[in-house]
Amino acid sequence: MVRVGLTGGIACGKTTVAKMLEGMGARLVYADTVAHQLYAPGAPVYVEVVKQFGPEIVQQNGQIDRAKLGAIAFGQGRIEELNRIVHPAVVRSQEQWMNEITAREPQAVVIVEAALIYEAGVAGRFSKVIVVTCQPDQKVTRYAQRTGIGEPAALVEVERRSRAQLPDAEKVRRGDYVIDNSSTLERTREQTARIYSELKVLAISRQ
Repeated sequence: MVRVGLTGGIACGKTTVAKMLEGMGARLVYADTVAHQLYAPGAPVYVEVVKQFGPEIVQQNGQIDRAKLGAIAFGQGRIEELNRIVHPAVVRSQEQWMNEITAREPQAVVIVEAALIYEAGVAGRFSKVIVVTCQPDQKVTRYAQRTGIGEPAALVEVERRSRAQLPDAEKVRRGDYVIDNSSTLERTREQTARIYSELKVLAISRQ
């Protein structure tokens, strides 16, 4: 079994690559999905986040409005405070998931897709880290398409969120593998397949 982190800048295509890897046979868990579960009403993370960021982030149905929470965290320079609450619980959940997969599938390639692997100081949990990159203008266009907002607003949001992350160049420097997602999907798939083949060999050798 081999544990792999999958990361990259905002709107670079981490999820696209993750789905490709999953289709090739990798086992995937998404940090955002884990976090969403931890935000469930009554969960310890939910209680602490509401306590620190105020009841105004809670919708009428009791769920946390993650868009509003994100606007407060990024807009007021409180993203580190939010991460200190959420990240430890996310890491514990991921570790439990990876251990369960390892017990059942000792030859598995187990991948955690997360934006803040380096920023959260958890890169050491993984045998390998894949970094997905693209061109700066592509981030803005893709973010606008993904969220349905105009490109001027997308530019503001991409720049704001990017300030909470390491520069792409630094992630590339630290990564074991780099996937350039600035060209065609077929080119991205070719890079992804080559990397997965290497990871599968490594997973089998470590059984």
